[in-house]
Amino acid sequence: MFMRLLDISLAGLGLLVIAPLLLVVAILVAVMSGRPVIYRSQRMGQRGRVFSLLKFRTMRQDADSVGPGITGRNDSRVTPIGRILRRTKVDELPQLINVLKGDMSLVGPRPEDPRYLDCYSAADRRLLEMRPGLTSPASIAFRNEEALLDGPDFEMRYVKTVLPAKLSMDLSYMQSRTLWSDVKVIAETALMLLGRDVHPRAKLPPHRAFFLSLGKKS
Repeated sequence: MFMRLLDISLAGLGLLVIAPLLLVVAILVAVMSGRPVIYRSQRMGQRGRVFSLLKFRTMRQDADSVGPGITGRNDSRVTPIGRILRRTKVDELPQLINVLKGDMSLVGPRPEDPRYLDCYSAADRRLLEMRPGLTSPASIAFRNEEALLDGPDFEMRYVKTVLPAKLSMDLSYMQSRTLWSDVKVIAETALMLLGRDVHPRAKLPPHRAFFLSLGKKS
């Protein structure tokens, strides 16, 4: 209950503080790439319930019909303004509304597209027992995810290497999380949004074992 009250308080305060920024971004998206301004992405929430995750739209309007649910490096579907929003993570800010609605928490495993559920191991599925989060250790470590997904087979690379590593890291964190550790993750995320480098960025090595070791060390 306390964590939920903290989520509501911080998300509500955050929305009030950044309201002018949200308005400016909404106008820029509408002018430069048209409507809709907000993109609703179907994601898996707590207990597998599917909900609409909110983002500023950063891709062409037909993006879902011409490519996979994830984006790779230099993806042609991403708009010019979208590249800026993605690089700065400003496109994710509308998810504070998801936090207020109860779809998400401030800290928790990042919600995935339902199409990737079959890629979850039995252990990974324990993450679905928790409320998904706006940020997590994995989302900080993999903030340069698109740069790792290069080439025509980027979705396969995501499924085989990046996704298992992210799930492992988040599962390791969630098994030992505390209020203080959540506060640290929120602080590191805020510093990241301000352009501060808070953690080494994940690299894409040839073996999945490296990624799994990241989760064990978190």
